[in-house]
Amino acid sequence: MNDAFSTRAAKRWVDIAIIAVMVLLAIGMLLPFLWLFSMSFRPVADAYKLPPSFLPPSLDFANYWKVLSSRVPFLHIYANSLLVAVVVTVGQLVTCTLAAFAFARLNFRGRDTLFFILLVGLMFPAQVTILSIYLGYAQLGLINRPIGLALMYLTSSFGVFLIRQFMLSQPKALEEAALMDGAGYFKIFWRISLPQLRPALSALGIITFTQTWNYYFQARVLLGKEQSMTLPLAMDVLRGYMAQGNLSVVMAAMSMSVLPVVLLFLIAQKFVIEGITMSGIKN
Repeated sequence: MNDAFSTRAAKRWVDIAIIAVMVLLAIGMLLPFLWLFSMSFRPVADAYKLPPSFLPPSLDFANYWKVLSSRVPFLHIYANSLLVAVVVTVGQLVTCTLAAFAFARLNFRGRDTLFFILLVGLMFPAQVTILSIYLGYAQLGLINRPIGLALMYLTSSFGVFLIRQFMLSQPKALEEAALMDGAGYFKIFWRISLPQLRPALSALGIITFTQTWNYYFQARVLLGKEQSMTLPLAMDVLRGYMAQGNLSVVMAAMSMSVLPVVLLFLIAQKFVIEGITMSGIKN
């Protein structure tokens, strides 16, 4: 009896230690964001104050108004980023899911070779192909158009790989039964396979939206005019040459730019957690 009690007590202390470590790590991850929002409410003179104070002296929204009233068309640029991120995310969810279904469930000649070639594409960074894309876009008139940036990433080798691996972990019994009953592949995909992919689609959607929202190199090459810029480029303009811009104003702009990503994660995280609990079903 005493041994069982001591074992439970030791396990409880181990759980408490793990929770304490996780809390400390969470605080460490949240501190940069809290500091970002804190700096956005400070006057520029207080931004360089030493020693720094973590809490702002007051909630002054003047910096946010300066962002919206600056020469940089911030709201228009915000809309550009939303357009690019939404188009890319929806495009990858559609194309990657269809391709993953073909690689995971269909048997056709050259399937494994084609999938290997697709995975090889993961090895090449954007810098390798950006020149040919730029020359092609120049011929098509897509330079300085946000939709051109979105068209580059309507599909993704990583997305196909992620969805395919998740699909391979799901049971095939229902799909095989539907196939024997005469259902076509598209009906099987729409009615049976797709509902099981909600966790994987949530994860891919979060990853894709976040990456697209933060594209800098590609946007710097393809989008030169202020009216066509996305938010990462707008941060450069607000910061100014040699970082001579108002730091508090830049922090206010950054605070507004991270909100969609934070909201997306808060909304979709429950689907990801649900997917983790559901993924215990194996073939």
